[in-house]
Amino acid sequence: MPYLHHKIIWITGASSGIGEALTYQLATIKDVKLILSARRKEELERVRASCPVEVQTNVRILPLDLAQHEMLPLSVEAAIQLFGHVDVLINNGGISQRSLAKDTHLSVDRQLMEVDYFGTLALTKYLLPHFLKRKSGHFVTVSSVMGLIGTPYRSGYAAAKHALHGYFDSLRAELWKDSRSIFVTMICPGWVRTNITLNALTGEGNKLNKMDKTTQHGLTPEVCARKMIAAIQNKKEEVYIGGAKEVMAVYLKRFFPRLFSKIVRKAAVR
Repeated sequence: MPYLHHKIIWITGASSGIGEALTYQLATIKDVKLILSARRKEELERVRASCPVEVQTNVRILPLDLAQHEMLPLSVEAAIQLFGHVDVLINNGGISQRSLAKDTHLSVDRQLMEVDYFGTLALTKYLLPHFLKRKSGHFVTVSSVMGLIGTPYRSGYAAAKHALHGYFDSLRAELWKDSRSIFVTMICPGWVRTNITLNALTGEGNKLNKMDKTTQHGLTPEVCARKMIAAIQNKKEEVYIGGAKEVMAVYLKRFFPRLFSKIVRKAAVR
């Protein structure tokens, strides 16, 4: 039986972009039940209503804000109660950044860490005892190619994504001793054609409200979601999803760091 059949899957950041595309594709898998989370309840309701009518009863909505860490224990309890347990958590919610380090207020760096790192960390920590009790579970975290490299205009965002890799690599190593059936998958997309750029933070903390050319020409969310689902099905530890340039940059940084450093200084990243 395919791995995701009959699974209860919780998706954060499900109101748009990659999370929305994931919802539509996962909803077609046999007997899958979905929990959709994001800040905007009305957008979550729109996504659920856009799923095939025959599966809408298997799609539940749980609004949450990853920046409100004190409320996340209640969110985890509510998620478990919706269907009795959770099999897979897809940590997809987050925000991005478009500003030079020298122009970025410290409060913006903190906000990026609070949402992208600590929000994801908190939700994972609060759900972990549930997975350990059941001796089964799967953490899927949407990082970024920026979690492995750094480019101009992404200093705070890259820092938060790098932090996720350190945490989840350590968690994966620890869980091996407790249960061989709790998995950790890191998803590293490159440019994907979503509204992440429009909502990216400027150095002063405002929304950019502008689409990057690189993002505009990136993969569609549907293609990204399909590749993500394949990685989850195969229990991959880490997967890079993007065009040739983004994926090549990961290996260039790893094996030829000095050359990468020279190239990235002039790279078109916005």
